[in-house]
Amino acid sequence: MDTFNYMRAFRRIVELGSLAKAAEDLDMSSAGLSKQLRALEAHLGAVLIQRTTRKMSLTDTGAAYYAECCRLLDELDALEKSVKRESRLVSGRLRVNAPVSFALSVLSPLLARFLRQYPELRLDLAMEDRLVDAVGQGFDVSIRLRAQLDDSSLIARRLASLTQVLCAAPSYLDSRGRPDSVEALRGHDILSYSLAESPGAVADEQAGQQADPLAGPAQVQVNNSLMLRDLLEAGLGIGALPSFLAAPAIASGRLARVLPQLPAAPRHVYAVYPTSRHLQPKVKAFVDFLVAHLPAAMQGDC
Repeated sequence: MDTFNYMRAFRRIVELGSLAKAAEDLDMSSAGLSKQLRALEAHLGAVLIQRTTRKMSLTDTGAAYYAECCRLLDELDALEKSVKRESRLVSGRLRVNAPVSFALSVLSPLLARFLRQYPELRLDLAMEDRLVDAVGQGFDVSIRLRAQLDDSSLIARRLASLTQVLCAAPSYLDSRGRPDSVEALRGHDILSYSLAESPGAVADEQAGQQADPLAGPAQVQVNNSLMLRDLLEAGLGIGALPSFLAAPAIASGRLARVLPQLPAAPRHVYAVYPTSRHLQPKVKAFVDFLVAHLPAAMQGDC
C-alpha cells in the first residue's frame, strides 16, 4: 500500500469535507477514493470517518490521525523541497578527467544515475591515461589509479581499492606452460602497460619484499589497459591487468591467473581536485556520489 498517497487522500477528504469534492480535486473517481479510504482504515484497524448518505464526520481516532498526517506530510514536503533546492545548486559544467579503461569499464555505468540525480549539471568527461595537470587544464576533478600519490597542493580523496593481477589466456598457458615462480616468468612472452608505476608488482612472500616479475623487456608494450586485455585474451603472453578488468575475464574463462599464490600489490582510486575553502557543490556532489557507489561497482574477486 502506498501509505503516503493514502494519507494525502485522507487529508484532502477532511479538508474539503466531502469525498466527492476530494475525488474531483485529486482527479479520480469517488468510488476509487472511497476504496482507498476503506483500505487505509483496514490497514490501520480503525474507523477514521463516520459516513452516512447525508454527511461525514471524523471519529476521535480520525481527528488524531488527521493531525499527525498533516504534520508528517508537511515535513515530507519540506524535505523534498530542500533536496530539490540542493539539487538545483548542483549545476553548470563539471569537467572530469579519468583513465580510459577505468572510465569505460567502471565509471560509464554510474554516470547515467549521477546525471539523472542532478539534471542541471553538464558533464564534460575527458579520458586520458597519462597523468594530466588538473589545474592547468581546468579540470574540476581528476580520477587517478595509483599505489600512492605524489605530494601535491591538490586535495585527494580515496574512493576505492584495486589490485594488479597477473594473467594470461588458457591457450597460451597450455602451449607454453604455467609458471610456478617469479623466476619462471623470465622465459615467457611478456606484455606490459607502459604507463604503469610498476607494470606487474606482486608481493613475493618467500623473498619478504615487493618483486616486479615483469620488470624485464616486454615483447609488447601498450598504453591502454583495454588493449592489453584484448592482447592477453588473444594468447600473446602474460601481463598484469587492474582487477576491474581481470576479474570479469577470469570469471568467464577468457583469462586465467598466473602465480595466484602471490598477493598483488594494492592500488587505489583517488579523486583529486583543487584546494578550496568552500568546495563547489558540483564537485562535492560528484565525489560524494563516487564514494557511495564506486566500491560496489568495482566488486569482483580474482
